[in-house]
Amino acid sequence: MAGSNVKEMIKAGAKIIDVRSPGEFADESYPGAVNIPLNILPAKVDELGPKDKAIIVYCASGARSASAARFLKQAGFTDVVNAGGIDDMPR
Repeated sequence: MAGSNVKEMIKAGAKIIDVRSPGEFADESYPGAVNIPLNILPAKVDELGPKDKAIIVYCASGARSASAARFLKQAGFTDVVNAGGIDDMPR
């Protein structure tokens, strides 16, 4: 999806959030990602830091991360990218 833009954001220090379940996260996760499942994201929004800090969200296919990105933008975060599924993340 976002490709090289995501890679640049990671290099620049973007926060990477895996919105899959803890079990999925335990099986495989992206280096440096934090696991905040989509269903508890609203409760954790205050822990994400400044609203202008870059955030990258991903899940298994891109559906949950699309919901997460939409939620974060509505919550006032200005630099949010849905990277899609874990297999879409840069290696």
